[in-house]
Amino acid sequence: MKFDAWYTEPQTENLSLSTKLKDILYVGQSEYQEIQVLDTYEFGRVLILENTYQTTERDEFIYHELISHPALFTHGNPKKVLVIGGGDGGSVREVLKHKSVEKIDFVELDGQVVEVAKKFLPTLSCEIDNEKVNTIITDGIKYVAETSEKYDVILVDCPDPVGPAAGLFEKEFYNNLYKCLNDDGIMVQQTESPLLHEKLINKIKGHLKDAGFSTIRPLVCSIPTYPSGFWSFTLASKKNDPLNSDVSEIENKLKDMTTKYYDQDVHKGVFLATPRYLKE
Repeated sequence: MKFDAWYTEPQTENLSLSTKLKDILYVGQSEYQEIQVLDTYEFGRVLILENTYQTTERDEFIYHELISHPALFTHGNPKKVLVIGGGDGGSVREVLKHKSVEKIDFVELDGQVVEVAKKFLPTLSCEIDNEKVNTIITDGIKYVAETSEKYDVILVDCPDPVGPAAGLFEKEFYNNLYKCLNDDGIMVQQTESPLLHEKLINKIKGHLKDAGFSTIRPLVCSIPTYPSGFWSFTLASKKNDPLNSDVSEIENKLKDMTTKYYDQDVHKGVFLATPRYLKE
């Protein structure tokens, strides 16, 4: 289908983002949400869930590298990793760049998102069927509440805190994440826009502190397709502080992997460059 049309996401009551379309590749309804894959001029293929941008071929590397590598390198020797959400597979792809990783439990609520990503977003979903990946189609909130598994690193690659995802930002969930981590374990979660969601970020910090994490650090970056273009992740660790990481060791390990955004300078820079108001 070729036509002259635009897709607009209403990001807040007063803000929207529009992009011109090349084609509509997929529209479907799963048990949980509407799923769309659009081909755009500026961002390539775009995954949209419930009328909200989730990821794009053009800028996904920023998000997926920063939700994964700072935590994995801070740990130093991650072997067992849990990825909650991220049905497009981008986070799984980045985790598998670390040779130490032996197993990934990939927990995604909506199996249809995974299948759509495999068909229409191959640059993101390319490692979902890797032998190290155990895909579990279930609710991540329920999974961490019930599992007896222990992990070195947990990545919470979640959508906005609405609908089924709302519980991924509540106190009980963070308590269960702490329980699921080894003694030197680390978790990281996408935590929305530092410009638009300060109260939410502060709430998350409080829950992480109450759960028992000794180090809690926000990291920030620019992601053009997300509300305000300014985005955050929050890393929480039982033991290791990312600011104490050996950057020369990171530089050496990076020789064996390909990244577009993350490197040894970015590792500390995304934490140190956090705006004063957000640190406070």
